[in-house]
Amino acid sequence: MKKIFNSVQEQATAAVEQAEIAILPYLKEPSQIAEFNQLKVLQAMQQAKVSDAHFNTATGYGYNDLGRETLEQVYANVFRTESALVRPQLVSGTHALAVAFFGNLRPNDTLLYVTGAPYDTLHKVIGIKPADGSLAEFGVQYQQVDLLPNGAIDYPSLSAKLTSQKIKMVAIQRSKGYAWRHSLTISEIAQLIKFIKNISPATICMVDNCYGEFVEPTEPTEVDADIVVGSLIKNPGGGLAPVGGYVVGKKKYVESAATRLTAPGLAMEVGPTLGLTSAILQGLFLAPQVVESSIIGAIIAAKTFENFGFEVLPTATEKRSDIVQAIKLGSENAVLAFCKGIQQAAPVDSFVVPEKAAMPGYSHQIVMAAGTFIQGSSIELSADAPLKPPFIVYMQGGLTRYHAKIGVIYAVKSLLETNII
Repeated sequence: MKKIFNSVQEQATAAVEQAEIAILPYLKEPSQIAEFNQLKVLQAMQQAKVSDAHFNTATGYGYNDLGRETLEQVYANVFRTESALVRPQLVSGTHALAVAFFGNLRPNDTLLYVTGAPYDTLHKVIGIKPADGSLAEFGVQYQQVDLLPNGAIDYPSLSAKLTSQKIKMVAIQRSKGYAWRHSLTISEIAQLIKFIKNISPATICMVDNCYGEFVEPTEPTEVDADIVVGSLIKNPGGGLAPVGGYVVGKKKYVESAATRLTAPGLAMEVGPTLGLTSAILQGLFLAPQVVESSIIGAIIAAKTFENFGFEVLPTATEKRSDIVQAIKLGSENAVLAFCKGIQQAAPVDSFVVPEKAAMPGYSHQIVMAAGTFIQGSSIELSADAPLKPPFIVYMQGGLTRYHAKIGVIYAVKSLLETNII
């Protein structure tokens, strides 16, 4: 990168480029995975016989929307599963998870989270915190198995739960969320599902796949997950899908989720795509490469902040299962400075300074840096953090590896300017 900046930015650039040189050998695997997943997506589209006729706009009820039906067939092909619900009417990952829960759980059923407490935004959906219309209000029981201190699954406690009572659904959160732990790899998810099914074959295994799509060559549906849920403004949307979520898996569970999204008797038969099919499919086509860019940016960030003496998770050389890079910055001022730098590197709202604030669904004040083309898009470069000790910031996204790198440079520059590093 040509050195055209002032001395502080030149110092930041030099630090990041030094880190980038050190991690070059570790970029081969993300590239190989992206190439594999690109072929997977391409073949999924070819098998579904995608045509420009599928890009036509459907409105109203959306009966016989061929674009929607083909889009959902493509997703079923990509995830190598029976069925898929892919809709712009699903406004977020939380919404997609909610329809999967409400569609498949009934009064007196038990939902068991085996990766500790879920994302804060799900607490009111489940009823961990009181909320109008929660699962708890409808008589669904909630339990959780906390992770061990080292972040591993507590298999003895899980076994005790499964053998002592009837568990209708086990939920597995693949990504770390706002927790200092490794995200679950596909091999760990496979081991976990096999363990559950050996004890309780009828238990539904659901995976929250947010931030994890295309990071590995295999998806949770390929290791016997019954139902998998995610957001289109994260990995699989490729930065082009303007809205939407997906539910994929066994046909009966996907259709039950669709019934909750629309209405009994309507299920998957209605829901217009409103002319978004082309953007959603093109985003999916680009997603493997965009995810690769995000992973490269995360590795560069990890190595850069390791070099400055900060604790990072995962480290630059560790295996990854999502696009999230956690950095333990140690102070509120450091978190705010980091997020300020990420915002300054944005193509949208670069002039805005992120401020801490209370946000719906979160128990602590949150700071978020996200100068994105699509509001809330986590596959675009962003960073956010709950403002509580030990003050960990979570960086993710990057539509291009170069923008992700520039974001790290600006974050370092902001920390240098505040004398934190």
